[in-house]
Amino acid sequence: MSVPAPSVAAVTAGPPAVQASFDELGRALREVTFCVVDLETTGGSPLAGAEITEVGAVKVRGGEVLGEFDTLVHPTTPIPPFIAVLTGITDQLVAGAPRIASVLPAFLEFATGCVLVAHNAPFDVGFLRHATERLDRRWPAYEVLDTATLARRVVTRDEAPNCKLSSLARVFRARTPTHRALADARATVDVLHGMIERLGGLGVHTLEELASFSARVSPAQRRKRFLAEPLPHAPGVYLFRGPRNEVLYVGTSRDLRTRVRRYFTAGETRSRMGEMVALAERVEAIVCATPLEANVRELRLIAGHAPSYNRRSRYPERAHWLKLTVEPWPRLSLVRQVLDDGADYAGPFGSRVPAERALAALHETFGIRQCSGRLPRRSSRSACILAEMGRCLSPCNGVADPDTYAGEVARVREVLVSRPAAVRDRLAATMAALAAQERFEDAAAYRERLAALLRGTARNQRLSGLTGCAEVVAACRDDHGWWAVHVVRHGRLAAAGVIPPAVNAREWVDGLRRSAETVLPGPGPAPAATAEESELVLRWLESPGVRLVHVDGSWTSPVEGARRWLPVLDQATGSRR
Repeated sequence: MSVPAPSVAAVTAGPPAVQASFDELGRALREVTFCVVDLETTGGSPLAGAEITEVGAVKVRGGEVLGEFDTLVHPTTPIPPFIAVLTGITDQLVAGAPRIASVLPAFLEFATGCVLVAHNAPFDVGFLRHATERLDRRWPAYEVLDTATLARRVVTRDEAPNCKLSSLARVFRARTPTHRALADARATVDVLHGMIERLGGLGVHTLEELASFSARVSPAQRRKRFLAEPLPHAPGVYLFRGPRNEVLYVGTSRDLRTRVRRYFTAGETRSRMGEMVALAERVEAIVCATPLEANVRELRLIAGHAPSYNRRSRYPERAHWLKLTVEPWPRLSLVRQVLDDGADYAGPFGSRVPAERALAALHETFGIRQCSGRLPRRSSRSACILAEMGRCLSPCNGVADPDTYAGEVARVREVLVSRPAAVRDRLAATMAALAAQERFEDAAAYRERLAALLRGTARNQRLSGLTGCAEVVAACRDDHGWWAVHVVRHGRLAAAGVIPPAVNAREWVDGLRRSAETVLPGPGPAPAATAEESELVLRWLESPGVRLVHVDGSWTSPVEGARRWLPVLDQATGSRR
């Protein structure tokens, strides 16, 4: 029997089923082109040698069928008898059909620009991807929607005992699947449209909401959708406020209204956010000129209000610093606040645990005292156990030479400020010796100490490079091609704006600098803002496309600083994981 080449037919249907208009939250379902595909095969897995015997696909948009793709495929192996009985596809039927090498390029062309839909998508997409790789072609980056997965969230057990295509076809009064590719693809189209119609009443109107739909979104959550209506379509920060005007949650978005409306639709699946929305009485918006300004404002607002539903940046007080004290016999201590006392600080560390590990690494390497409290220049205390073990220069009992002790303190300061090689070499040798003795857990403890010190001092050195500059002005083109300009003073964002068209750029930037916030620096590596804010600014300054307009100061990092060892550290950590 001769079989024609793959047929691609344009279908003219009745009036298209177009959804009613609504404010856009993403890619509206009525504008998305779906390619619903179904395959028949010789077995259950391409890895076990099974091959495609038939491809059927229907292209739809807005409820209208745009085209169909249907062809048999001639496999290289015989079709098993039970497959022939199930599908009606026999070796004789496919004898004159094209091979997959001819069918696949035609199908990929047919599906170009579409969202790929299938019932039990891993099966169909898996066969198509395997065939693509066997032909040495690149699999297109299709978005994939699985109607079986979606049905498990939409259809209850009372409606259907399972989520097989035949069961769903009865629920949604779809065409009956027959184990033939095109017929089953048409049935899947009907099921897809039935689920979209059902979810439309639950606030699901975009592809993003459809893909992430969860039935856990409560009706009360959806009813508060009106809270987003006054918000503008602009970048900025939004604040959910509770019945006592308390701030419940702070977030940022490039489109405030679009983002906030998601909290009241099925696209929001986080249970904590459902609780937050139930408490919210209003939403406040702060429009920002640039995304960086929005992110900085978010950090400041979270630090100021400590919203109960924000998990990030709520506890800046948990940060710890390593301090090299200024006294006759300096020592290292852990502190939570940087003071203007002339001492050297390193950090911040995210919590006390890594700070203690870094402190242990320094004490392992250097012989400065570990006892607390101030010591007079001439001390007559009894020596501690560390002095007896030779791990301390022992200024407590008057044995230590002031010059020798000052040299040891200078080496500690060098590690904190510019060059951690001494600690790295000492701990690396210790780890190697422990590993040779097969004391791997002890070696791992030293590795954690070294990692904590390197990360903490690298953060300190990176921050100090920027915060030491009185002013940095930089610009970068935004998504619309305009120049976004930021003024940073001592690591704090002082001004932000976008250069409007038809103005003198130099004069406009000078005006932005004149109107920028006055910043008076304090002590430490983060003298004018939180370390997190300065690091946020740093990431933007180091991103591709950013151009420096003006720098007042010297923005440098030590050549032999801790950052040079971080790639090796990350590689070792990744290997361990």
